[in-house]
Amino acid sequence: MIDQIAVSMAATIAFAVLFHVPRSEYLLCGINGAFGWMVYLFCMSKGTGTALASIWAALALTLIARILSAVRKMPSTVFLITGIFTLVPGSGIYYTSYYLIMDDLEQCAAKGMETFKIAGAIVLGIIFGLMLPQSWFNQLGKVWNRKL
Repeated sequence: MIDQIAVSMAATIAFAVLFHVPRSEYLLCGINGAFGWMVYLFCMSKGTGTALASIWAALALTLIARILSAVRKMPSTVFLITGIFTLVPGSGIYYTSYYLIMDDLEQCAAKGMETFKIAGAIVLGIIFGLMLPQSWFNQLGKVWNRKL
């Protein structure tokens, strides 16, 4: 489990480099991605499905991204887009295409529906996290910056 979290952190940092995130934010982006993956692994260990685990992980990522954006005075997308990288169902998209090309329509439909559910769950998690007022996060940022 620890190795998965470390790899997700490294992958998130690599994705942050690819997206030209300021160097000072690499570590925080990596921590956000690792935290999202930890939430996902925790939910999966408790027996939730991949869709529900993805909702919780995306919600956690969104909330942390909004907190980091208030504290670091950066757009939340800097932390959210890079952090969400580990949750994106890339293998599901690949296998859906693969089964379609191999003319295995039953497997294609099954994998496609699973991938669609995961992608929708990520979107819902982000929407739920963005529903909270930004003023809450700004207040948290002010308190945090005052202590520093």
